[in-house]
This record gives sequence, structure tokens and C-alpha cells, in this order.
Amino acid sequence: MHKSEVGRRIHLTTGVVSGRRCLACGAIEPVAGDEPIWPPAWRCPRCAHVVPQAEGIPMFAPELANTASGFDPDAFDVLAQFEAGHFWFVARNSLIVGLVDRFFPRARSFMEIGCGTGFVLRAIAGSREWDRLVGSELHPAGLVYARKHLPSKVEFVQMDARDLPAESIFDLTGAFDVVEHIADDEAVLRGLRAATKSGGGTIITVPQHPWLWSRADEIVRHQRRYRRGELEAKLRSNGFEVRFSSSFTSLLLPLMMASRLMPGKPSVIEDIYEFKLNPATNGLFRGILEAEVRMTLAGVRWPVGGSRVVVGRAV
Repeated sequence: MHKSEVGRRIHLTTGVVSGRRCLACGAIEPVAGDEPIWPPAWRCPRCAHVVPQAEGIPMFAPELANTASGFDPDAFDVLAQFEAGHFWFVARNSLIVGLVDRFFPRARSFMEIGCGTGFVLRAIAGSREWDRLVGSELHPAGLVYARKHLPSKVEFVQMDARDLPAESIFDLTGAFDVVEHIADDEAVLRGLRAATKSGGGTIITVPQHPWLWSRADEIVRHQRRYRRGELEAKLRSNGFEVRFSSSFTSLLLPLMMASRLMPGKPSVIEDIYEFKLNPATNGLFRGILEAEVRMTLAGVRWPVGGSRVVVGRAV
């Protein structure tokens, strides 16, 4: 039996509705509103397992920290250079924040799975007053950047997205271009559902269309590009009702297709074509994508695009 299933059985028998979950025994401990979810050197009250720490960050999967599992941790250095001004990352943030405001206006607690350098989490943190914000990441190398640019009240935790140590704690969860890196993506969706309160929700973005597969996907260690409807079906089968679904990067799809067919294959993440735009082109593309985001939030649904974004409600 998977540890998460053990935890849920203990949840049902003890009547605890939410809390931190011990990965060693599955026990669930309630969390007070004014304390961290995972306090420093937290000890499970049932089995006495102590969660190790590294520079104040709880380490739930230390054996995987900064390994090449699913993502190259060295890539955070590159992402930290490009994200803040890059047309795609900036427009995606606008879309994510807009969807948070539209579908979850009363959410006050949020956890991001695979927060990387914290670029999305910074945008969400600045969108309203939150009672609790958590950034999780398999690789502490990403959290080094995230902690520098986020308020001190944000909690950071190292964990494996396939086995989340939380039960019914968050109003909202999210994974932004993360689950495509993980072979067992449905384990992540199950964990997100377990960590999300009933009636709360999740927002997920993924790369779309297997026919767009290229050397760029191999460099960033994608397991898949999603078929239209695939992520929605997986969300439904793991406890979510789909509230919203649309393609993203639709207006620029022809240029994206052309870039994937350009002669010469990139060998490292710095060589991916979209990272090598001059400022004028980057500004033009940003304007186009931001217009697409405004249309999406106004009700347009795009049938094709380089990415897909799906909003699910926990049922």
C-alpha cells in the first residue's frame, strides 16, 4: 500500500480533517494557523521520525535533492537569467494570476509544486494578501533563488511531488510546467488532491501536442507533451472537476513550429531558440502573448497552442 493511502486511512479513522503527514508512518498531525506547516526539526508524534533540515529547509526527499531526476538543477542558473523579462514567462504569469483571481478569489493559502526560482510564486504572492504561501521543490538549488526574492513569511520545503506530506491544508495548489517532467504524473495529481481542501482547487500548465516534440523537450527532460484532453481526463480521475481549459501560446504557434524545425539542434538549455531573442523581438512577442492572455481571460478558448492550462476544483 502506498504511504499516501496509509495516511488517508489514518485520516478517516482519527477524524483529523487536515494537517502535515508523516512520510514514515502516514500519521497526520493538525497544523495551527499561526505555525509553519513543517516546523524546523519537526518530529512525528506517532513514530518519532524527524524530518532533516538543510539551511532551515525541511528535506522530505534528501536522497533526490539536486540530482538529475526529472530536471537538471544546473538549469536554474539559466532560468534565473531569462525569466524576469522573457515574453513567455511574463505572459504565463499574467494568465496564472488572472485565473487565480477569477476562479479562487477567496483563496488564502497556496502551495506551488516545483516552484523553481520562485518566479511564479512571486507573482502570486503579490496578487493579494495570503495567510499561507508555500514553495516546494525537489531541488534546493532552485530554492536558493526563490528565498532571495520572496517575503520571509513564505515557507519553503524540499519534497518529491509524487509523495506530498500534506492533507487538506491548502485552498489552492499549482504546478506550472512541472508534471511533464515526471513519469508518474498521476501520482502528482493524487498528491495535489490530497493536499487541497475539498472545494478548493488546482491550476496546472503543461506543454501540449506530441507533434511539437523536439530536441528542446529532450534538453529540459520532458517525459511527454500532452494531447488535448489528456490532462483534463487525468484530473477527473484523480478527484478534480475541470472548471477551465485552454491552450496557451496559440497566436505564436506558427513561429514556435518554425523554431522547432530550424536547422541545427540545441545541445544545452541556453541554446533553445526562444531564449536567444533580441529585445525588440522579445517585446513584440510579449505584446502578442499578453493580448492573447487578455482574450483568454475575457472568454476566448484556444484549440491549439504550445501549452495547455487547466483549472480543477477539488471534489
